[in-house]
Amino acid sequence: MSDPTVHADSVAAAYPAHREATVVLRDGSTLTVRPVRSDDAAELGRFFENLSLESRVFRFFAAVVNASSSIQRMVNVNYTSRYGLVAVAGDPAQIVGHAMYVEIAPRKAEMALAVADLYQGRGLGTILLGQLAEAAAAAGYEMFEAVVRPENHRMLQMLRESGFPVHARSEPGEVHADLPTRIGPDGIRQFEDRERLAAVAAVTHLLAPRSVAVIGASRQPGSIGAAVMHNLVAYGYRGELYPVNPAAAEIEGLPAFPTVTAIPGDVEMAVVTVPAAVVAKVARECAQKGVRGLVVISAGFGEAGPDGVALQRELVDICRQAGMRLVGPNCMGVINSAPEVNLDATFAPDRPVPGRIGFLSQSGGLGLAVMARAEALGSGLSSFVSVGNKADLSGNDFIQYWERDAQTEVIMLYLESFGNPRKFARVARRVSRSKPILAVKAGRTTAGSRATSSHTGALLSASDITVDALFQQAGVIRTDTLAELFDAALLLGSQPLPKGNRVAILTNAGGPAILCADACEANGLVVPTLPETVRKTLAASMPPAGSTANPIDMLAAANGQDYERAISVLAGCEEIDAIIVIFTPPLITKGTEVVRAIHRAAHALERPIPVLSVFMSKQAAPRVIEAGGVRIPHYPFPEEAARALSLVARYGVWRAAPEEAVEEIGGIDGDRAAATIAAALASEVGWMGAPAISELLACYGIPFVETRQVGSPDEAGREARAMGKEVALKAIATGVLHKSDAGAVRLHLKGADEVERAARQMSGALEAAGHHITGFQVQPMVPDGVEMLVGVVQDQHFGPVLACGAGGTATELLKDVAVRITPITKGDADRMVRSLKTFPQLDGYRGAPRADVAALEDVLMRVSALVEAHPEVAEMDLNPLVVHAAGAVVVDARIRLEPGASRPPIGSR
Repeated sequence: MSDPTVHADSVAAAYPAHREATVVLRDGSTLTVRPVRSDDAAELGRFFENLSLESRVFRFFAAVVNASSSIQRMVNVNYTSRYGLVAVAGDPAQIVGHAMYVEIAPRKAEMALAVADLYQGRGLGTILLGQLAEAAAAAGYEMFEAVVRPENHRMLQMLRESGFPVHARSEPGEVHADLPTRIGPDGIRQFEDRERLAAVAAVTHLLAPRSVAVIGASRQPGSIGAAVMHNLVAYGYRGELYPVNPAAAEIEGLPAFPTVTAIPGDVEMAVVTVPAAVVAKVARECAQKGVRGLVVISAGFGEAGPDGVALQRELVDICRQAGMRLVGPNCMGVINSAPEVNLDATFAPDRPVPGRIGFLSQSGGLGLAVMARAEALGSGLSSFVSVGNKADLSGNDFIQYWERDAQTEVIMLYLESFGNPRKFARVARRVSRSKPILAVKAGRTTAGSRATSSHTGALLSASDITVDALFQQAGVIRTDTLAELFDAALLLGSQPLPKGNRVAILTNAGGPAILCADACEANGLVVPTLPETVRKTLAASMPPAGSTANPIDMLAAANGQDYERAISVLAGCEEIDAIIVIFTPPLITKGTEVVRAIHRAAHALERPIPVLSVFMSKQAAPRVIEAGGVRIPHYPFPEEAARALSLVARYGVWRAAPEEAVEEIGGIDGDRAAATIAAALASEVGWMGAPAISELLACYGIPFVETRQVGSPDEAGREARAMGKEVALKAIATGVLHKSDAGAVRLHLKGADEVERAARQMSGALEAAGHHITGFQVQPMVPDGVEMLVGVVQDQHFGPVLACGAGGTATELLKDVAVRITPITKGDADRMVRSLKTFPQLDGYRGAPRADVAALEDVLMRVSALVEAHPEVAEMDLNPLVVHAAGAVVVDARIRLEPGASRPPIGSR
């Protein structure tokens, strides 16, 4: 590529630390990408000197690099019109990639990049291009131009496969490639595909390694090193196994080595059980050996105070520099029950039972209980990961591995925190389309709520409603307890998904059926009355005293044939989506007879419909019983079956819905909005003034009532007279955030005199209360409608959290709110509005005119687009947003800005 550094001079600027990122390459290894610094000159010179002759010619169109000119210009950047990136790896750190752009015309820049020969073909060039384009777009550049030698096929191919649309034209001895700096939906999908492959490659080193070293292996009974080594041998690990202990000659019948570097063969994964103080030394030895993944079981890191935090940071730095991936520290280990692997690298006392569940736990002790529970229920694990402190690899990586793993049908998670919730939402939403994800998320309540000033912040800060929103959008099945987690997993792993929420309950005892019906309806299921034709068919083979209404009570004398016949009839009813079969053992009929009958009936079903059974007997635990090739989940109590079915039914509805994409919205001026925000930040940090709010909302087509701002009661009167209609008057006063609560709002005022009088009364009352009046707002009264709230809180982990609910003065009292993580789809907006308890008010409650719900949903979409594009918006309240019969209009708005907010760079973890 040509040298773009010759085009411009630089101006000193602040280093953009927020653009530093750890990235994952195609083979699962990691390195750091960051903006270039002036002190990189010497190392950058070495990087170019070490490139092959061909790579240097391709980059500079010449074989020789002029260190005193080109290199210096590369580090002499201003991070706007001249910008550079370096990729850094190894210990000591070495530059292995460089990319930069320089302005060549308004809104256009020339870009160039180079990658070390050893790192070519691993996806680094694409990541550098993506991050360079993000920085350029943020600086206002719309197009890149790359000048490439015609024989540089690899560069041209990388550009075309990057996901950016490329237009190439040929000139004498050169190919000029133009591409936009903003990536489209197709390009984003390509980056996500590369990210997925990288995650699978990284996890494969840890769940299917060809060789394992146990560093800290021991012969001392009761030690973790001894337990891990014993489990690997006893479970029949298929790869090469190396115990590492300088004080032992052999362990578990295998020769021991003093250090990992003394092992003659390759080591793909190392399990570390040594004390925390020496883990960093061991990790450096592993890096020297070329180990690809570490499982650090040792405790005493981030969970153990400041010293432990420092040790963990050092461990992560070593792994990142070497490209090693890390599970832990402070974890229980990993398991893969696939017969070609047979990996049990844990200190668990029980032998893992093979199965179809991939399980991840942030709690090691909980992991032990989960494995024991899975064994008791007969639903074993395909693989198990205890992530501990989650310093590197996290749930996002393992979910993507299980997505591709043929041994895994159901994914189960125990989470205490999120590392990257926005990435989790994107990954889980995709994976849930093919494999169910169940999660227990600890922390339903908070020890204290974050101080917020807006109605939206108050609604969201005191609960984990945001986590619920994340799971709902991503199709994740959330349970409150581990028992519910397994109950739902048993159903998912043995039966088809229900098409809806309508349930038939078949029983031989009335009491349990009533409990089941109550539990069904309490959990959102419907127990409908059966069609008359179905009831007649059932009644033909039932005692006269039986009931066919639903629940269907066949009475205590019902035998296996009765159950088989009734299940067949109910399965043929199109008004039923699932069947719960309850059996209370009487003296007459044996339970085994009914079990066989249920399985025969399920085997003969002509349409896929889930069948659950409840056996109220001495068997206390739920389980799956397999007979005749059919697997039926059995539960000890009807409430457990109903709860499991409700969770799975909601997932079934989510999965059956068409997959949605975030739509482009017309009528948006993002550049003018960015300028408005920049001007507001330059004048004051915090709550925006009314004129700036009006301007910002207008940039995104969000209707805001005409607002005239004045400085005195006399001016307020004159503006009211000019409007010539009923007006609302609002005082602007220091320390007043919620105007209605402070008496700073008057409605339905007529004429200048009434407005002036109200303004003076307001001034007196507010001044007496210690508030200083700075002005007034005069607005025309809007048409009558339903007062709603649309708001946003910028969460430090989740990003923008969008809320919609009942508005006006009773917002926090009603607490009727629907929440989503942005960006949202049109379907998300529709579901938010229709899930509200107050939705009937919008839909013509008690004869009132129907409100324009489409206009409300349009506002939600536009607010989502605004906060996605401008992360400086920390809080937003549009309250009230009046939704009337012919549209929606914002009557009052408050927006708080915070400088320096940003999104993680593209391709980062």
